[in-house]
Amino acid sequence: MDTTPDLNKPTEKPTGVYSLEVREVRHYTERLFFFRTERPVEFRFRSGEFVMIGLPPEIQGSKTVWRAYSIASPAWEEHLDFYSIKVPGGPLTSKLLGIEPSDHVWMRKKPTGTLVHDALIAGEHLFLLCTGTGIAPFASIIRDPETYEKFEKVYLIHTCRERGELQYGYDLVDEIRNHEILAEIVGDKLVHCATTTREESERTGRMTDLMRSGQLYDELGIKPLNSQTDRVMICGSMAMLQDSKTLCENAGLKEGSNSMPGEFVIERAFVG
Repeated sequence: MDTTPDLNKPTEKPTGVYSLEVREVRHYTERLFFFRTERPVEFRFRSGEFVMIGLPPEIQGSKTVWRAYSIASPAWEEHLDFYSIKVPGGPLTSKLLGIEPSDHVWMRKKPTGTLVHDALIAGEHLFLLCTGTGIAPFASIIRDPETYEKFEKVYLIHTCRERGELQYGYDLVDEIRNHEILAEIVGDKLVHCATTTREESERTGRMTDLMRSGQLYDELGIKPLNSQTDRVMICGSMAMLQDSKTLCENAGLKEGSNSMPGEFVIERAFVG
């Protein structure tokens, strides 16, 4: 009798959990990959929010491990996108990186997060500061028409170690430029600025260092952060979060939340 588990047949899921069929998997580098799943018709979320992702036992091989993942697709899209780092020996990603189309992942039904428009007071310019897979919530936000209704300019500033790790961001911007509806909505409002720290590229250096020195502002032809006009969303490593927070506070911006909107917000759910 064949006892090999059928990976295409989802295990009975716990209460409050969706079992989602994987539709596409794309490996960007040895460290980064993307996967797309179906979207339940009744599932609602705000662009920028995250959910808890896990794997059924036949893939996990043990008790399900849950981790926070930003939804990288916009709230209007009919599928769900996720962008992940590969953690060597990680209890979830060491298994997750092997998923293929027709496999299933589990997702808890309640989305949450601070990187949402409701957590910011009105402004003119939106700065999206991110490192590595911290770009994921902003992949949703830059494809949300509401973003361009609220802000005159949107600056997506993304720092990674190597050039190959920036490709996902370039793909997102290309998708917008070639989208029959988004291209018209976004126009020239979106500015993409990518930097690397370990490999030479068009722009080398940590975004926070380039902002602190004024070099980044000079290259973009804009003024430094201003609490009257600028709003900031931040997602990345612990060091980057602290550096970016300091930059915002030194510029007079106040941190906000869902319950009390402010001039900058930080997502801390992904920091151990």
